[in-house]
Amino acid sequence: KEERIVVLETENAALHLKLAEYQGLAGRSTNEILQLYAAHGQQMKLQRSSVVTQLHGAIKKRLKQDLKSLHSFALELSKDFQRQSKTCLYQVLAAVQGMQLQNEAMQMFQIKAFDLEQSLQEVTERYEKEKQKRKALHNSLIELRGNIRVHCRIRPLLPFDDAAGHSVSQDRRRNFLEKAAYAADDETVLVKCSRPGHASVNKTFQFERVYNDLESQDAVFADVAPLLTSLLDGYNVCIMAYGQTGSGKTYTMLGPQLEGNLAFSTEEESKLGIIPRATQEVFRLISEKPPGSYWVEVSVVEVYNNEIFDLLAKDSYGKVFGVKRDVVTTREGKSDVPLLTHETVENASEFLHLVSKGLQLRVTHPTLVHAHSSRSHLVVTLTITTVVFGDNFSTLWEDEQTSQRLNKEASCTFPQKMRDNKSASSSRASSPVQLEATEKMKQIKTRLQLVDLAGSECVGMSGVTGAALRETSFINRSLSALADVLGAIAEQRAHVPYRNSKLTHLLQDSVGGDAKLLVMLCISPGQKYLTETMQSLGFGTRARQVQRGQVKKKNFPVPSKGK
Repeated sequence: KEERIVVLETENAALHLKLAEYQGLAGRSTNEILQLYAAHGQQMKLQRSSVVTQLHGAIKKRLKQDLKSLHSFALELSKDFQRQSKTCLYQVLAAVQGMQLQNEAMQMFQIKAFDLEQSLQEVTERYEKEKQKRKALHNSLIELRGNIRVHCRIRPLLPFDDAAGHSVSQDRRRNFLEKAAYAADDETVLVKCSRPGHASVNKTFQFERVYNDLESQDAVFADVAPLLTSLLDGYNVCIMAYGQTGSGKTYTMLGPQLEGNLAFSTEEESKLGIIPRATQEVFRLISEKPPGSYWVEVSVVEVYNNEIFDLLAKDSYGKVFGVKRDVVTTREGKSDVPLLTHETVENASEFLHLVSKGLQLRVTHPTLVHAHSSRSHLVVTLTITTVVFGDNFSTLWEDEQTSQRLNKEASCTFPQKMRDNKSASSSRASSPVQLEATEKMKQIKTRLQLVDLAGSECVGMSGVTGAALRETSFINRSLSALADVLGAIAEQRAHVPYRNSKLTHLLQDSVGGDAKLLVMLCISPGQKYLTETMQSLGFGTRARQVQRGQVKKKNFPVPSKGK
């Protein structure tokens, strides 16, 4: 063991020597490696510096080339810009010159347009003046010939124009809702007549005035108002609405009236018809005259089944109810209704109140064409009595002092109902008597008749039966009698059949030439009512051709030269 230990120690010492030798070698190797790394680093630095130098030279060369090409490009671009700027400058100068020329031309055009506008305005003014002259001359010619003025109003399409009440196809129903009648201008109606399998034909009708479906009640009354001035000038006036059922006659004459409420609503004053507006205008004209120089009476009758009913008659208890009256011809050849109630009114509200009472008794009946169809002719008459002097004064209102004196005299001779409306009499016998107590005083009576005719209708379209069918028969017969009367007057026959109907007998004076007569034709625009529309337009055309001679004026005493 000791020998083994010695051997091992000897080997250990040898190993220590080798380890030291190896460690020396490792140190030397490390130094060599560090030297190699250092040499390699220097070599890499040298290589990088040479590459950078080469790159720098290449970049410098490249930059010189690019700068040279850029300089040449800039020169070319500058030259091109100069060329383009010169071209644009020339274009701008040319455009400025063109604009100057256009401005000059525009100024010339503006001057010409201004001259043309002035010329157009002058021509328009001359046209309007000539139109007014032509209308005035036409009206004068109508008055000299005694022709009947005819105005035509086209109502708009309404919900009940739908053919739902008839068993027809959808295509035909669409045709029903198409417009067939138009207002070509304010004097011409254009009707498109079309039948299946036939070419459409346009027919025109000329009237004194034509209202389209957009014109208001104000526009209609504006053309009626001048006639009312004639009342105070001594002329009788009659305004009559004619047309088929549902064409707007009652709306035109009275205005909108709700079912069960026949009172006139002042809230809808813009929709009031001719009758309330005419009354307001008459009382406005009267208000401009001295008090006591006029008084106004009103009567309301309906012609129902060829019988005349007094709608203002009262029973012993003062209740209004319709009383049958008769129409007669006086010795002077005038028509008269004995015992007809004439109520004195002092303002438009009293008149409208009386008319509303009368309308409550008017007969209406629903049909397939119109839910509130009037089954009678309504005649509202305003009788205006003018008090005048016979010797030294033409009219009472020419002298204020005489007016005051006459008022005192008239208070003894005028009827008591002028001062107390409650004691109004129900017969003509109690109407204001002629002022025979004073020889210098004289009464002139003029009448304004406002007529809302019942509508002509086709039984097959209206679908009426029973009593309504009988009413339709009487309505159509009376309207046919009216057409016969106009035809007889137009042909100047020796005999005019006024007595063929109570309606024509009642309107004998107005239709026969004793009044300025205006017929307001009311037509429906729908294709559904084309036949009735053509019939109404034909009636209006025939009425325009009637020449009755100049309407007679109620003579006022002529003022003496001594005054």
